[in-house]
Amino acid sequence: MVKQKTIQNEISLLGVGLHTGNEVTMTFKPAPVNNGFSFVRVDLEGNPVIEADANYVVNTQRGTNLEKLGVKIQTPEHVLAALIGCDLDNVIIELNASELPIMDGSSKFFVEALEKAGVVEQTAERYYYVVKEVISFADESTGSEIILMPADDYQVTAMVDFGTKVLGTQNASLKNISDFKAEIADARTFSFLHELETLLDNGLIKGGDLNNAIVYVDKEISPKTMDNLKVAFGKDTISVKPNGILDNLTLHYPNEAARHKLLDVIGDLALVGTRIKGKVIANKPGHFVNTQFAKKLAKIIKIEQRNQVPVYDLNLEPLMDIHKIMNILPHRPPFLFIDRIIEMSDNHVVGMKNVTMNESFFVGHFPDAPVMPGVIIVEAMAQTGGILVLSTVPDPENYLTFFMKIDNVKFKHKVLPGDTLLFKCELITPIRRGICHMQAKAYANGKLVAEAELMAQIAKKQ
Repeated sequence: MVKQKTIQNEISLLGVGLHTGNEVTMTFKPAPVNNGFSFVRVDLEGNPVIEADANYVVNTQRGTNLEKLGVKIQTPEHVLAALIGCDLDNVIIELNASELPIMDGSSKFFVEALEKAGVVEQTAERYYYVVKEVISFADESTGSEIILMPADDYQVTAMVDFGTKVLGTQNASLKNISDFKAEIADARTFSFLHELETLLDNGLIKGGDLNNAIVYVDKEISPKTMDNLKVAFGKDTISVKPNGILDNLTLHYPNEAARHKLLDVIGDLALVGTRIKGKVIANKPGHFVNTQFAKKLAKIIKIEQRNQVPVYDLNLEPLMDIHKIMNILPHRPPFLFIDRIIEMSDNHVVGMKNVTMNESFFVGHFPDAPVMPGVIIVEAMAQTGGILVLSTVPDPENYLTFFMKIDNVKFKHKVLPGDTLLFKCELITPIRRGICHMQAKAYANGKLVAEAELMAQIAKKQ
């Protein structure tokens, strides 16, 4: 079991946005379990939050751009790649501008900051999406394609071919995410001269200089262009090296362009919001194809999670039978809605109920077409969670459990006489002062039938 991770201390970096040229302060902060990665615009009223979610991608021109309710986040991909590369799950990123700092055009400084902040393990288990069959997305207009196939670990291969002599065809691979810092993090962003001319002519890359981007010279530099570059980058002289790049930088790797494209793939696929166990092969990747694939994969994962049913051998002796349950819960028939506790740990519990035709609620709830009331399903999930919280006290028979809050309740399918219900409750936050906040799900007939976030508190009987 791998636990979720966040950072131990907050840490800030100061930089400029590549395209806006705005100075920006970015602060990494610890986040609770199941938070994921989220951005907070502290410069705007109400400090709006934008989750790192592929569904918020609005365009991919000159980077990945997110927008939620009119609030924008620009170029988050290098930071997101660093978060994944540091094996983190939950981090809040506060910004006082829309665009994240470009730093040197790589993820290096973000990785260093996150390591300095420290990593801590959290209580909740990390969820992985285990790839079972090939998933792909192709952009026919560009020939770009991403393929995801089964593998034991998260692996990424990027293959780039820009059809130019100066860059040509390059490949890069990452066999284990633990190698991200050593092999990928310092690979810097790059641009071709013809792209740079267009950006300069349109008043873009205001925060660019020759220290945060590799410029590949894929055409002859005219005197006018040379003068524009000198002005744009504040240099008295600019020349082209024999390897075809401007003279500002020395390549970290012969295939630095491919390594940076791989970095972008990791950052963009972080928008899926779920860790992946599978191998990504990206052919001619770019932010558009990356984020389109992320949207497709996130949708597939959501559907599978919705239908994912835990499997238990109901023929085995239960952890608790009805007698042990009644020794803990104060409920009694006809308001006791669980028959067995199958499994329990410090942060989860699994219960079961056989739904029969002689249930008291069927007498009045559609007697000619009996359907188990949704509120009773929620109550049964709560009773299952009650077992978990009451197991934390030495004398549970002296306590009662009371609802404090119910959120995000969803009913997916009908529950009928003859069905066997399974209830799984997992803690969202640790139990404190007798308060239990949990995610509860109910399954029947191989489907998720109901789910809700529940908060309850135990109190001593008066």
